[in-house]
Amino acid sequence: MVYRTIIEPFRIKSVEPIRLTTPEEREQILQRAHYNLFLVPADDVMIDLLTDSGTSAMSAEQWAGIMRGDESYAGSRSFTLFEQTVREIFGFKHVIPVHQGRAAERILFALLCKPGCIIPNNTHFDTTRANIEYRGGQAVDLPCAESRQTTTPHPFKGNMDVGALERLIEEVGAERIPLVMMTVTNNSGGGQPVSMANIRAVSAVCRRHGVPFYIDACRFAENAYFIQRREAGYANQSVREIAREMFSYADGCTMSAKKDGLANIGGFLCTNDDALAQMEKELLILTEGFPTYGGLAGRDLEAMAIGLQEVLDEHYLEYRLASVRYLGEHIAREGVPIVQPPGGHAVYIDAGLMLPHIPPLHYPGQSLVVALYREGGIRSCEIGSVMFARHDPDTGAELPALRELVRLAIPRRVYTQSHIDYVVEVILEVYRQREQLRGYRITWQTPFLRHFSCHFEPLS
Repeated sequence: MVYRTIIEPFRIKSVEPIRLTTPEEREQILQRAHYNLFLVPADDVMIDLLTDSGTSAMSAEQWAGIMRGDESYAGSRSFTLFEQTVREIFGFKHVIPVHQGRAAERILFALLCKPGCIIPNNTHFDTTRANIEYRGGQAVDLPCAESRQTTTPHPFKGNMDVGALERLIEEVGAERIPLVMMTVTNNSGGGQPVSMANIRAVSAVCRRHGVPFYIDACRFAENAYFIQRREAGYANQSVREIAREMFSYADGCTMSAKKDGLANIGGFLCTNDDALAQMEKELLILTEGFPTYGGLAGRDLEAMAIGLQEVLDEHYLEYRLASVRYLGEHIAREGVPIVQPPGGHAVYIDAGLMLPHIPPLHYPGQSLVVALYREGGIRSCEIGSVMFARHDPDTGAELPALRELVRLAIPRRVYTQSHIDYVVEVILEVYRQREQLRGYRITWQTPFLRHFSCHFEPLS
């Protein structure tokens, strides 16, 4: 007998209370936070879908690893376990621990990114783009054509446009491109997976032009599971085998282990280049820590090593993707426009389609995240013109992002089906009131990564 209900492949051993708030309380909280959900205290959030980064519930084995952590400054046995695990799964020669993914990006781009360089990606996420631009480089997104229609399903909408990559290299010259990146799954593109065929094709272009190819590996296990389920020729391969093949086409990777490492902190930078690895370790010592701890405690290295093994459990991955799909399908059935099909770690609502009466530069995504919090205490994340607007180099005018999305990122092993049913109810209530929502304007912002700290006020 095959049952339709996919149960959580774990038991809950410890619980954390949720403070239930009223709409009136939440309105006051929003005003104090200048309508920026990043500035709302976590204790005032009922269901927190702001990010899946560092918000996982760790397993009993990970907590046991926390107690076993070796805190030796140099040569810790926890690092040895961590290094062996990463090499076995990812296959790279050099493994450099860092405190999180953006630290890996900073070290990599500090060494390879010079003013005027160009770094292509299927779609850069916020910190990747910011680290490139901070070094004077240009971050170029080359998403596949299928990704432009958010509500039209396609199995691999996270793919890179290989033809566009070829044209870009021919136009600007390979010497201006220090590396090509591929984000799996494609976070800014709706959490959509990348096919093995696309990874292989991008790798071939890079090798032909002598350009290093790097993978942003944050959600590598989810991407590998999508390949197993959707791509011809991989149904009988394990997720572990698929992951190893994915990275065999790359020269290195960056990784935030706060996602598919199932850890609350940590990450790493990998390469097969001996000379580059030496420079990366020197910069690591200068700014993060010794190469066998990289700014982390030994216990964090243990938790990452264990989490990287646990995330490859295919029963866990089946449950994980089913729970995200459950949310997406329930709200889409009632008319809420989402990026189809639902992604691996999050559901993305197309706020531009849902709120066509709010212009992009009045930030429909921000209007929606505020409404979801006000209605039900749910914290989500705008991924639209607040996060990704550009400025015209001649006039300085703000240019809207390609899409106005709101991400509902589901933390791993944290919420049950009843929590998700509540989220569905709140979203559908806001959807029924959508014509009453109004836009926002920014009253204060920083020059980089403004979405983390900017202030808003509602438009009348």
